[in-house]
Amino acid sequence: MTDSTHRQQLLALLARTSFKLGQFKLSSGATSDYYIDCRTTTLHAEGGHLTGHSVLELLEENKIEAEAVGGLTMGADPIVSNVATASAWRTFQHPGAPLLHGFLVRKAEKAHGTGRRIEGFCREGARVVIVDDVCTTGASTIAAIEAAKEAGMIVAAVVCIVEREEANGRPAVEAATKPAPFLRLFTANEVRAEHVKQLAAAESYRSGN
Repeated sequence: MTDSTHRQQLLALLARTSFKLGQFKLSSGATSDYYIDCRTTTLHAEGGHLTGHSVLELLEENKIEAEAVGGLTMGADPIVSNVATASAWRTFQHPGAPLLHGFLVRKAEKAHGTGRRIEGFCREGARVVIVDDVCTTGASTIAAIEAAKEAGMIVAAVVCIVEREEANGRPAVEAATKPAPFLRLFTANEVRAEHVKQLAAAESYRSGN
C-alpha cells in the first residue's frame, strides 16, 4: 500500500469506527469473526473527506482517467458523493484538474417517473469508475458494473474501500470488469491489524505502561 496521509488517516478511522470483532452473519450467508461497516466512516464528516481524497489519489497513482464515479446504492452512495466533491475541490485548487461527476445505481428500475435505474451522470461512451465499500463476493459491485455497461458507459476501473479477500470476490469482479483493473484501498487484514494495534495502545494507556 502506497503511503498517503489521507489514506493512513482513513485506515485509522476505519479501524476505530467501522471494525468490530465478534460473531457476525454476512449478507452472503457466511459467518465471520469480524464485521466492517464502512458507512460509519464514509458518512462521518472527516471520514467522508478522507474517503474522497484517498480514492482520487488511488486513481491518480494508477493513471485512471474517467468522467464519473458510481456504484450500487446504498453502500456506494457516500463514496460517490465524497469523491465527486473532492474532485471539485481539487479543480478549484488546481484549475484544469479533471472533475469526476457521480451516479448511483438502483437495485431495481423505478416503477414510476422516468423508470431509470441509474441516477445522476449517465452518458453513453463515458469512462467511469465503479466504487463499493466492502467487497466479499463482489455481487453488488458486479451489479453496478453491469448496469453501467448496459447504459453504454465504459468501466475504466473498479475501486473498493476494503477487500475481505474471501470467497471468489476478486476473481468474479475482475471477470466482470476485464480488462479494467480492480483496485482497493485496504484489505480487511490491514484494517484488523490497525484495530488490534489501537486496542493494545488503549489498554497500555489504561494500565499506565
